[in-house]
Amino acid sequence: MQIIYEYHDVTSSDRLETMVKEKLDRLKEKNDMLIRADVFFKEENTSSDETGKICNIRLSLPGPRLFAESSHENFENAIADTINELERQLSKRKEKMREY
Repeated sequence: MQIIYEYHDVTSSDRLETMVKEKLDRLKEKNDMLIRADVFFKEENTSSDETGKICNIRLSLPGPRLFAESSHENFENAIADTINELERQLSKRKEKMREY
């Protein structure tokens, strides 16, 4: 699976890329139909201390693309939340595919 990273108002980080790659590799083990992942890191000025670090992930696979986004106080929590949402979306897609 190809993983493309983009940073908006954030300096690139090997640590974040490694963390995302490990989590996406686990997703790939469960779902062999994944082709590509686009990962976006953004920083946003907010009045809340609990948000501002945003992680977006768009997965390419047969059929419509899957997309998830989350905003937390740090990128680690945002990555974990985004991956959990993608896992839910992938399991729903698998359920629909089994019906046919």
